[in-house]
Amino acid sequence: MPFHNAGGTAVRSGTVTFGTHVIGALGVDWATVESTVALPVPIGPGAHTDHTWTVCVDAWRVPLGMHVETRDVSVRWE
Repeated sequence: MPFHNAGGTAVRSGTVTFGTHVIGALGVDWATVESTVALPVPIGPGAHTDHTWTVCVDAWRVPLGMHVETRDVSVRWE
């Protein structure tokens, strides 16, 4: 996931929240599981960085025939 700091000061802390959806065989969205991780900081003014996370969902939340999709991402930085 790419992050770009377009501001004039460094980003020193923050979080990334992923909304992973449990999708049924017919496309019905059964549940959303949120995961929050630390933002890869510091990110200097005008700088960018890329980072990858593995999002895990307990097996019991995804019955046979269902799958998961991470559809929502939000970032909070300071």
